[in-house]
Amino acid sequence: VPVSKGDYAVVQTDRGIALGVVVQRIDDFTPKNPKISYNKALRAASAEDLLAHQENARRETEAETFCMNRIGERGLPMKLVRAEYLLDRSKVIFYFTADGRIDFRELVKDMAHELRTRIEMRQIGVRDESRVVGGVGPCGKELCCATFLVDFEPITVKMAKDQKLSLNP
Repeated sequence: VPVSKGDYAVVQTDRGIALGVVVQRIDDFTPKNPKISYNKALRAASAEDLLAHQENARRETEAETFCMNRIGERGLPMKLVRAEYLLDRSKVIFYFTADGRIDFRELVKDMAHELRTRIEMRQIGVRDESRVVGGVGPCGKELCCATFLVDFEPITVKMAKDQKLSLNP
């Protein structure tokens, strides 16, 4: 695919087709860690792709608002983090956090009826939420989970004690 750093490209992700920015071009690369998946660039983004991406951003905001209203009306114990439309609008993915399992079947029916597309609900952890939302850590730098951490290892009690963190989950 003829793209260079800073260009927009249409990529195949594990969630579906999305628009991305080329950070670095690497040809003929064999990963040392097979657990890490890299998104495959399908083609350079066209003007239509960029317009679709902008339209999707607008629709995501509306979908988030509608979903938060429905969550409140149904009294579900969950927090909506983000809504994401795929580039081709074949599916909307809603990311949320919750303490336990949630029965959101009626919520999904409401969402599918209103948005007229496939709905996927993904429960994420608080570290994943920090990755999505972003922020600044106690060190003054951007959060590690939002920049370079790919795989979240479980946190042990010893780690929390070493950092003098509260042991209350």
